[in-house]
Amino acid sequence: MRGVVARRDLTSLTREKTIVLALLIQLFVAAFSSFLVVGLTSLYDPSAVQGKVTVGVTGEAADVVAAAGAGREGLSAVRYDTRDDALAAFEANQVDALVAAERYADESGGTRVRIEATAPANSFRGTLIVAQLRETLEALERQERQERAAYLDAPVIPLPGEVSASPYFGFSYTVLVPLLLFLPVFIAGSVAVDIVTEEIERGTLELLQVAPLSLTAIADGKALGAVFLGPAQALLWMALLTLNGITVANLPGLLVLTAGLSLALVAVGIGLGLVVRERQRAQLLYSLGVLGAFAGAALLPEHPATTAALLAIDSPGEFSRLLVVLYLVAGVAVALGVRSFVTRIDAEGL
Repeated sequence: MRGVVARRDLTSLTREKTIVLALLIQLFVAAFSSFLVVGLTSLYDPSAVQGKVTVGVTGEAADVVAAAGAGREGLSAVRYDTRDDALAAFEANQVDALVAAERYADESGGTRVRIEATAPANSFRGTLIVAQLRETLEALERQERQERAAYLDAPVIPLPGEVSASPYFGFSYTVLVPLLLFLPVFIAGSVAVDIVTEEIERGTLELLQVAPLSLTAIADGKALGAVFLGPAQALLWMALLTLNGITVANLPGLLVLTAGLSLALVAVGIGLGLVVRERQRAQLLYSLGVLGAFAGAALLPEHPATTAALLAIDSPGEFSRLLVVLYLVAGVAVALGVRSFVTRIDAEGL
């Protein structure tokens, strides 16, 4: 009979236009996730977007700044004799940014370089310019450290070699994959709240109790239907990401992770719906609780998003694998605790 209740809820969900539309939107977005990654990575890492930036440089150390920016894709430097000339060019939009580099003597008798950069603010173009300037100044710092290392009395630790890395890799596995795994889990818990409170508000829960079903059996059936949604959607997301060229490793581990969290949130949603009985209040409490729990997870030794990312890139340690098992155990424990609570609820009072 629990399976009958679960099938009934899943069938009714397929008739909900909002749910079907949300799934279709998810499928559409996932089908074009490669384009999504490129677009969102532009916001996550503006330096990933290539654009031509012209920087006006001035001062005694202008040559070293120009040398650091030489050969950098999308950046060109124009030398000005005075700061006023460079500032006039900046105000006339002839250059995108202004860098003044001056040498000065420090207390030990050596020389240092003071950098003053000016860039437009409050625009996406400004963000791109700042990203280009930051990379140029980092290259200058690296160059100065290498040249001055010979004057130190003690040897310094050699600088690590530069490596080329795709900005899409970090965004895909640290942001996109955890987002697509946990969003269905949160939705599953929200659906659990809905299917319970709607039965109470419409009075159909009493009709269900006419059948030879206890309140616990009804709650079990509804939980089965909602728990299925989280891992099923997560599996679909990961399959579509793979089809778009984003390899996802340890898929069984990721599904176990989402199953454990789905079990816990669906159980909480069922219990909350039976206690609050009013859809809007229950949804508000559920949403605030989930947001608080997700923020509080930052206090854990390893955030669930980090665990998911490590699994997806096939680099989990023993601790990450242990956490996956613990999340499943915690989900079962929460579900059993809520089930025990439901057995003590007076069904006649609902």
